[in-house]
Amino acid sequence: MDLVLNVADYYVFTPYVYPASWSEDNSFRQLFSLFLVTNIGALAIYFLFGGLSYYFVFDHSLMKHPQFLENQVRREIKFSMQSMPWISIPTVALFFAEVRGYSRLYDNIDSSPYGWFGVILSMISFLFFTDMAIYWIHRFLHHKLFYKRFHKPHHLWKVTTPFASHAFHPIDGFMQSLPYHIYPFIFPLHKITYLGLYIFVNIWTVSIHDGDYRVPTFLKQIINGSAHHTDHHLYFDFNYGQYFTLWDKIGGSYKNPSSFEGNGPHDHCKKLKEDGESSRNGNANYQKFTENGKNK
Repeated sequence: MDLVLNVADYYVFTPYVYPASWSEDNSFRQLFSLFLVTNIGALAIYFLFGGLSYYFVFDHSLMKHPQFLENQVRREIKFSMQSMPWISIPTVALFFAEVRGYSRLYDNIDSSPYGWFGVILSMISFLFFTDMAIYWIHRFLHHKLFYKRFHKPHHLWKVTTPFASHAFHPIDGFMQSLPYHIYPFIFPLHKITYLGLYIFVNIWTVSIHDGDYRVPTFLKQIINGSAHHTDHHLYFDFNYGQYFTLWDKIGGSYKNPSSFEGNGPHDHCKKLKEDGESSRNGNANYQKFTENGKNK
């Protein structure tokens, strides 16, 4: 985050925002700047990728599903925007620790323990570490002592849109993001790689709420995609994972997505449409029959 902060200082904060007497390494200035950058960045990622997904990926026929709420999209956006500033407060504290040099983030490939191989290895280990940690945090949030207070708001959305991706209670949202921030304090990680992974996980979070259940056949039992996560919203006790199905299978919480079995939300909407057309055709035939009877 120090790279982002340096760019923001150079182009915006130092020439236009802060007085010259307030140095760039001042703790209070850094905290306030990080708060602004984190919130602006989060909103930009949310609306950019959420909007692109909503207009070009999300199947709008799902909005006719009986469990799709009235004004749901507007409510998802409102909930997300209300939560993000609160989620950012503890997040900024961790970013501040990174900026102050307490993490194991590094600038140069030469600082990587294994060179470029170490950078690639760190990307893979980041995904597996965070997937494992989020699985257990997510499952913990479903415990009866915590679910109603913290995680239930996210389950208001049974059939989600991409805008539900960040619609969490602030504590829920921060707890599920915590593994991303803990990783660079435990393992060495290149700073640019970290920024790229941070953007990726936000895009992934959007994607598992987008209602597009298409996955290559050979990955259906490996990747925890939108189909798996939709069943988590619908059936509650299954598919807690973030990217992979590994920990759900280890933890006994894996459920083969109903969409892969021809019984998902799309199938339900299709059946409702067919039933409606049959009903209209039946009514039209009955009306025609009665009119013919009258004519006779």
